[in-house]
Amino acid sequence: MNSPDEKPRKVIPIAPIAPESKPQDDLVSLYEAQKKVYPRSISGFFARWRWAMVFLTQLVFYGLPWFEWGQRQMVLFDIGARRFYIFGLVLYPQDFIYLTGLLIISALSLFLFTAVAGRLWCGFSCPQTVYTEIFMWIEHKVEGDRSARLRLDSSGWTAEKIWKKSLKQILWIAISAWTGFTFVGYFVPIRELGAELIQFQGAWQIFWVLFYGFATYGNAGFLREQVCKYMCPYARFQSAMFDKDTLIVSYDGVRGETRGPRNKTVDYKAKGLGDCIDCTLCVQVCPVGIDIRNGLQYECIGCGLCVDACNTVMDKMHYPRGLVRFSTQHAVSKGWTKSEIVRRVFRPRVLVYTSILVALCVAMLASLVTRTPLKVDVVRDRTSLSRIVAGGKLENVYRLQIMNATESAQSYRISASGLNGVEVLSDADLKVDAAQSRWIAVRLQIPYGSLPSGSHPVNFDIEAVGATAHVIEKSVFLVPR
Repeated sequence: MNSPDEKPRKVIPIAPIAPESKPQDDLVSLYEAQKKVYPRSISGFFARWRWAMVFLTQLVFYGLPWFEWGQRQMVLFDIGARRFYIFGLVLYPQDFIYLTGLLIISALSLFLFTAVAGRLWCGFSCPQTVYTEIFMWIEHKVEGDRSARLRLDSSGWTAEKIWKKSLKQILWIAISAWTGFTFVGYFVPIRELGAELIQFQGAWQIFWVLFYGFATYGNAGFLREQVCKYMCPYARFQSAMFDKDTLIVSYDGVRGETRGPRNKTVDYKAKGLGDCIDCTLCVQVCPVGIDIRNGLQYECIGCGLCVDACNTVMDKMHYPRGLVRFSTQHAVSKGWTKSEIVRRVFRPRVLVYTSILVALCVAMLASLVTRTPLKVDVVRDRTSLSRIVAGGKLENVYRLQIMNATESAQSYRISASGLNGVEVLSDADLKVDAAQSRWIAVRLQIPYGSLPSGSHPVNFDIEAVGATAHVIEKSVFLVPR
């Protein structure tokens, strides 16, 4: 009870929680349901270039393993034998430096092309893009155009839907299986691989064919743009290589806004409308389902299909082309001409990338041209480090691996230098077959007492008989106390 001096307290009633309310209704999902993208087919300059790159890349990928160079596959990465055959080159694990150089050149090329023209690799040459384009073409031929696919997916299961979906899946699986077979054919001779698969032999070969086939089927048939948007790291760090002078797919908002439908016979400018008729065709043809009119987005792969779609609409409306075009942010905002855009292409950043890339390419090419087709590894015999033999000689035993990196059998002669009175006891001439390696035991002897105890440098000289190949490998000669 309140005292006489106290003011009465105001009681605020609390509404009871209705028993039918569900707390989970107020939860916010952290995951967005992804809607399937139904790209519309379009023809035009960039669409033709995309298909040209599809034909070029797949002609090389599917055809290269079937060509032969002499008596072997032209391109073969024989991991089991630890030899890589690339045209006339035979590379060993010791040539790993060339793979490193190739990766560095590829990375710099990506930096250069991205700085100049954005994600051209993604839009035209990336395997994910290429196979997605092939799978969508099959889907278009079997199920129909965009509107027909939408109707088919929204309808119930009928006989027509079952056979169309089944035929599409069969074709997808066939291409995926052949892709996996071809990929493994770069690591196992493809003709031998085919014979093994027909006889259901080679468990690991079958596993990898199915693995890469399944990866192709899943990525190109179902994940599609999700790989580019969420799985590919390039989409995330591309902004570090972009600047306002990078050529990207751009929408000219000054010219296009305010957007809206109109009649061709009406003066749309008098109504305050821009050139964009808001037909959304640029969105319908986009393989990742974005609206380029919203500005630069990391999902954009730079394929240019929206440019073809918009130019088609501009032609029908008798408007100038280029409402959506490849341009730079500076060019769009400042109204630059093509010559001004080209001048900004050769900016310091691009010139630095180009200089480094050219230097690396020249260095790698020169290294390949001057490469000695002979590799030698020297390994000391650990079972007998040093011993005294008949004749008052001190002997060390070594094992030499001679690797013939040519396409013909070679004979090699072994000698040693660097120690007074050193003698080599091994076969005078060592023969190694084409693209093969051979281990040989080599004994070095010196007069006992000619050197103090300790480790002394010695050189092995290996030269090809009747050829210019010559290799010097360093080792040590041990003299015990």
